[in-house]
Amino acid sequence: MIASPPPDQPHERMDDPADQTRLIDLGRQALRIEAEAVLALVDRLDASFVAACRICLQCTGRVVVSGMGKSGHVGRKIAATLASTGTPAFFLHPAEASHGDSGMLTRGDAVLAISNSGETVEILTLLPLIKRLGAPLIAMTGNANSTLALEAEAHLDVSVPAEACPLNLAPTASTTATLAMGDALAVALLGQRGFTPEDFARAHPGGALGRRLLLRVADVMRRGSELPVVSPETPLSQGLLEMSRKGLGMTAIVDATGRVAGIFTDGDLRRALDRRIDVHHTTMGAVMTVAFRSIAAQELAVEAVLLMERHAINGLLVLDADGRLVGALNVHDLLRAGIL
Repeated sequence: MIASPPPDQPHERMDDPADQTRLIDLGRQALRIEAEAVLALVDRLDASFVAACRICLQCTGRVVVSGMGKSGHVGRKIAATLASTGTPAFFLHPAEASHGDSGMLTRGDAVLAISNSGETVEILTLLPLIKRLGAPLIAMTGNANSTLALEAEAHLDVSVPAEACPLNLAPTASTTATLAMGDALAVALLGQRGFTPEDFARAHPGGALGRRLLLRVADVMRRGSELPVVSPETPLSQGLLEMSRKGLGMTAIVDATGRVAGIFTDGDLRRALDRRIDVHHTTMGAVMTVAFRSIAAQELAVEAVLLMERHAINGLLVLDADGRLVGALNVHDLLRAGIL
């Protein structure tokens, strides 16, 4: 006997317009509460925020971020943001610190401790060690009169009037405010350090931005025997074979001095065929394009992208200061390198 399916539960009925409206209203209310919690932080950035920034800037070690539960999850993200924007940082779990990991905290470090109540036992247990090492303490709490806040050299107030949770229980607005305060701290430090896009890229070498800001033309170009090269006297038919062998959709025409005299591309071939040119008796010098675009090997690869887009071309020759061929690349090379 096949059992009949259980009746729909109230929370499973999603086709009722009233339920749909209620869901949207609850979501909007949560977003408004969290947005207001973040905006309320703007007027709280005062001398204590400056002190927290100064502690981080003067730190000769790392900024050690610590927090339990949801504060710990937020703390991990804050530590990651600091580390990727020029402030060496890592996350230390306070409970694990009491069982051996406290050895990760050394003289010269600074501590950023996160606790909404400011009374988290695992965090307070670390205070004697922090004081003994002489590590300056930044507290990020929702209670300015808490033990953690009063023990800190700098206190960042992330209190909220209410959580976005309808029960006012689940950490929602408070964790959002804490995360935003951590971002404010990281951005202020970034600006004060003069952190550049190139610095950011060095911390993200595997990311898209890192590739765009670190890779040079020399890193992605073809060279040596991969380069299509012919002389001006070479018959067009032989030039086409060279283009086909090298697969770049173009070839460089190099004169007797070793300098590039011109370029011949797939587009030039179409134009030549439209003129009914004899490919066996016409030389490359007669059909090459003399005014062509090139780039230097030390330029950023992203500059090659911009040059190709600006002039609607698919490949570039790479020349040295004397106009000699050192490399070549096309759109496919940039795609493989992750620049596009």
